[in-house]
Amino acid sequence: MIYLSSRVLIPVLSVIFLLGGQASNAQSANELRGKDLTAQLCNSCHVLAQRIGGGYTPQGWATVMRMMTNHGLNLDAEQLASITQHLVTAYPQKPRPAGVVIAGPAHISIKAWSVPTPGSRPHDPLATADGALWYSGQLANVLGRLDPQTGAFIEYLLKTPHTGPHGLMEDKAGNIWFTGNTVAMIGKLDPASGVVTEYPMPDKTVTDPHTLVFDQAGILWFTAQVSNRIGRLDPKTGEIKLLTPPTPNSRPYGMAVNSKGTVFYVAFGVNKIGAIDPVSLAVREYTLPNAASRPRRITITSDDIVWYADFSRGYLGRLDPVNGQVSEWLSPSGPRSQPYGMSAIQDVIWYSESGTNPGTVVRFDPKTQVFQSWAIPGGGDIVRNTSVTPDGGFVLANSLTNEISLVTPLR
Repeated sequence: MIYLSSRVLIPVLSVIFLLGGQASNAQSANELRGKDLTAQLCNSCHVLAQRIGGGYTPQGWATVMRMMTNHGLNLDAEQLASITQHLVTAYPQKPRPAGVVIAGPAHISIKAWSVPTPGSRPHDPLATADGALWYSGQLANVLGRLDPQTGAFIEYLLKTPHTGPHGLMEDKAGNIWFTGNTVAMIGKLDPASGVVTEYPMPDKTVTDPHTLVFDQAGILWFTAQVSNRIGRLDPKTGEIKLLTPPTPNSRPYGMAVNSKGTVFYVAFGVNKIGAIDPVSLAVREYTLPNAASRPRRITITSDDIVWYADFSRGYLGRLDPVNGQVSEWLSPSGPRSQPYGMSAIQDVIWYSESGTNPGTVVRFDPKTQVFQSWAIPGGGDIVRNTSVTPDGGFVLANSLTNEISLVTPLR
């Protein structure tokens, strides 16, 4: 079935600010209650400390709590306000490096659309052949489709509760494939009917399908980050084969395919990039020169050069797979800029700095080795992946601001 979403965000902040006017003893009691509830409830699905990160603004924490309620955390209004107030007080947003804006020859326009369901946490965007912009609503259990010409949204509710849709890809027939990150499966959505077909993992130890990509033969490849596996799914038969990278705990993450059908992935757990032969399924690893490198996303230009976003060190990297030579450039906003989602558009590299305030869109021309950058309106917190439209637009999914953005180069 196809669902049009019309849910409205719970006004958490207004409740919080009303609480701020109460007497100090009532505040203390509420703070203690919020702390106790947080310890009790916010560790039920995961360890709270693993999700704090750099903290959030009050609005950010309100959005995070809506994400959690979307994902099944059952709270009444009083509990929600108490927990949110505690998180706002105990874990404020830590200072971030300023997003550096560099002037240059390119001109762009940026347009953003708020997705219909609050707290959706749009994770991956996808520009499809028909001109639509899709997104995985990871914590709303939906795939969303935006018509950028009209601004109309359709959200498709997935079959299994709390699927955790993550990566997105389109096949030649227009079906939308996705990873079910929290239920260990690959899914296929037929947009015409809304029917979802699920392909569960054949090995129960593989629990977190992550990013996916099609090769030229129509085979779907995917990573399972924490499970340290690479998957290969044949859409004709539904058969899934699973590979294990040579390096333990390498945490395969982003993926891309070169012109010869070789599948490349970045290993977020180590300083490596892997390459898979699509015929023999042999895995070759390239070690990056800095032991602290933790690449997160990857893209490939038409010359089969591999480009990666070094999230931990704030660098854009280039790997020549023929000789293993690596070159790196410090991202405009510096070592703490956290480069993340990236794409190649007409052999120019576009990516987002996700650790800055505000987040940025960065353009790097490999021919001139010159950067240009722009601030993302509204902050752009946080762009985990990107996509490219048929006419060369750069698509962002902004997880915390609950938006899809389109960057259009102006000619």
